[in-house]
Amino acid sequence: QVQLQESGPGLLKPSQTLSLTCGVSGASLLTTSYYWNWLRESPGTGLEWIGWISSAGGADYHPSLKGRTSITRETSKSRFYLQLSSVTPEDTAVYFCARGRIRNLHGRSPHRDDFDSWGPGTQVTVSS
Repeated sequence: QVQLQESGPGLLKPSQTLSLTCGVSGASLLTTSYYWNWLRESPGTGLEWIGWISSAGGADYHPSLKGRTSITRETSKSRFYLQLSSVTPEDTAVYFCARGRIRNLHGRSPHRDDFDSWGPGTQVTVSS
């Protein structure tokens, strides 16, 4: 059974960098055909895809976030990471990590059943 768990600070000030960790158990980050995703959800915008890191180590990002987003991994620790720089209050959301098999998530809103495993989510609030 695949399990994912997000962790990281819950409160940031504007202009800081958000750093989140997703710990994975029951699966390998190296298994081919899977993409390890970060998403977020807020009442105002709904579910938003942020980006993924692939089993091969490549990454793809939502165009609107690409300039300030980085997704990396440590396969030996079975973890992958999100960094989002220069945060503003608009980045306030519940952040999720999730596993999926869809490569191209551009140009459409994600659906929960696009992903077969989810973490419980972690609240991130950006406020001065």
